[in-house]
Amino acid sequence: MSQPLTITSEDILNQVKLSCKIPEIVEDIITLQIIKDAVDKAGIKVETEELQQTADQIRLAQKLNNADDTWAWLEKHSLSLDNFEELVYNTVISGKLAAHLFGDKVEQYFFEHQLDYATVLLYEVILDDEDLSLELFYAIQEGEISFYEVAHKYIEDKELRRKLGYRGKLYRKDLKAEISAAVFAAKPPQLLKPIVTSKGIHLILVEEIIQPELDNKLSRQILTDLFTGWLKSQIEKFEFLPVLTPKK
Repeated sequence: MSQPLTITSEDILNQVKLSCKIPEIVEDIITLQIIKDAVDKAGIKVETEELQQTADQIRLAQKLNNADDTWAWLEKHSLSLDNFEELVYNTVISGKLAAHLFGDKVEQYFFEHQLDYATVLLYEVILDDEDLSLELFYAIQEGEISFYEVAHKYIEDKELRRKLGYRGKLYRKDLKAEISAAVFAAKPPQLLKPIVTSKGIHLILVEEIIQPELDNKLSRQILTDLFTGWLKSQIEKFEFLPVLTPKK
């Protein structure tokens, strides 16, 4: 039979300190205050329907299918019903403020930074011998061996080898500058001539370049990016030191 264990607020605060999370928590507090102040200044109002819709979305995301699930989740996180309502309200005002500040700037931002949202599907083998990489490059070009055979033979990482060097869908920012320039200039499917970086010699097969479309998903991503950037700039204006009640 399990033994009951009492954990006090002081215990929790002390653990937060020991986990070195205080700066992150303080930044969250400042962020919320910035949002609330901006919402008040902009005269943004919240409708009951918006609160209900967001509450439903949170319950769906947390897989809270009924009242019992919801109460159990609240208890697990030491939240009261008032706390949950505050969570919902804060979520709503954050979204509404983001739309208020940047909703009409998303399309322009997209067209100005369209290249940043293009993605590429590629396979990669990194070697440490430039002569070998050139030899393999020409062998693949001549059809003497396939890129996938090279990947299976020369990739040391077991998981990456199983995927034959497949790196997934990548943005320009995910690649070194010298690699992204060559990759996004390719005409897929294309094997690139070996590229030398500080990591080694990269043998890359560009499978597909996907040009971005401003759909709802990308619009939400850009809106979030713009809002996050704005919040960061506002936070940087503050110098804050947490004042914690000393232990008696």
